[in-house]
Amino acid sequence: MKLAGRIAGAIEVLAEIFTRNRPASEALKDWGKTHRFAGSTDRHVIGTLVYDALRHRNTAAMRAGNDTARGLTLGTLAEIWQLPTSEIESLCTEQFGPGELTTQEKKALALQLPKDAPPHITGDFPQWLETDLRKTFGDNLVSEMAALSQRAPIDLRVNTLKASRIEVLQTFAKFAAKPTPFSSIGLRIPASGIEVRNVSVEAEPAHGLGQFEVQDEASQLAVLLTGVKPHDTVLDLCAGAGGKSLALAALMKNTSKLVAYDRDKHRLRPIFERITRSGASCIEVVPYDEPQKIRVLGGYDLVVVDAPCTGSGTWRRKPDAKWRLSKKQIEIRVKEQVALLEQAAALVGRGGKLAYFTCSVLPQENGEQVQAFLKRHGQFTIIPYPEQWTAAMASTPPQSADGRTDTLQLSPHTHGTDGFFVAIMRRMN
Repeated sequence: MKLAGRIAGAIEVLAEIFTRNRPASEALKDWGKTHRFAGSTDRHVIGTLVYDALRHRNTAAMRAGNDTARGLTLGTLAEIWQLPTSEIESLCTEQFGPGELTTQEKKALALQLPKDAPPHITGDFPQWLETDLRKTFGDNLVSEMAALSQRAPIDLRVNTLKASRIEVLQTFAKFAAKPTPFSSIGLRIPASGIEVRNVSVEAEPAHGLGQFEVQDEASQLAVLLTGVKPHDTVLDLCAGAGGKSLALAALMKNTSKLVAYDRDKHRLRPIFERITRSGASCIEVVPYDEPQKIRVLGGYDLVVVDAPCTGSGTWRRKPDAKWRLSKKQIEIRVKEQVALLEQAAALVGRGGKLAYFTCSVLPQENGEQVQAFLKRHGQFTIIPYPEQWTAAMASTPPQSADGRTDTLQLSPHTHGTDGFFVAIMRRMN
């Protein structure tokens, strides 16, 4: 396919997403099934254009003069891909293209975005979230949210039970992999370009050998900041597919016991294959319908709550999610987080730690949630993240993206990671 046909394909996919309120990944997959003539590179370019349009929906709509599927595609070509209006006009009229530009479209695409465009336009986020997001990022709101609208790299966590960082780095040198800036167990592969297909890292033999897992650096840092050590007893209360359980087990050097539990059996299902591949023999998986089995005499040294959240910190990977988010969804997530923190508090042993994580940048799910918990539970106190960072990483801690000195807000602009929140609390009595 030529670019003209790919542009038309992107418009079709976006129309499907909007009219049927479908996740972008599903719409793209179905489009590929019904257009068998499209090769893998064609599908990649179409997917990149679709995701870029969703990442930059507000700026693309303003550039094009409307927020239709066609308008967003044309606006993305002009504003994000930086194609001249004359080239876009030529592509649209080619065979299999989306059709010639209207007079109104030509005028709109020829104009640059105003320098005084509102924050929700230049930052590409839902306008109704501005007050909440400004609580987190303050004067850095636009730069932080603009960074959350860029393509994300692929981060890998080296499984130190099976390989060293140098070994895995050598394996992925062909993909320009580099050590992650902060995590001592991470590697980073740059984001793919428009014509360059995504690296299929899980097809590499090293993955089958259990030498690494795909895991954003922010998530790696959260695990490192728990300060977990060999012979600790650990509960991963929201284990999901097991990414953090595996990372914790490696830091524990397979000693003692790590209990992995999740109330959602579907999310937990992949953990078994991953445990086998990783060699993490200290993990005990508790079935979703037997929560009574997670209790241990005296409590745990560490309870990890990687809480269900809005996922606002992962918008650069799942940009369609930010336009589907609602106030009701936030309320539901906040209530779930309260319930999980209450459950976790009862499971932490005296002197033990409670680690609370979210892949969110919203204050209701992060700092406000932690402060409310500490008010309810006077036996817990926050451990300032610089203290944890210095002990775990033996390096100078970076500034939190929200300016706080007790909890850590990671972000794409400040740290080059997903948006991720980390709070470590200790039970004093």
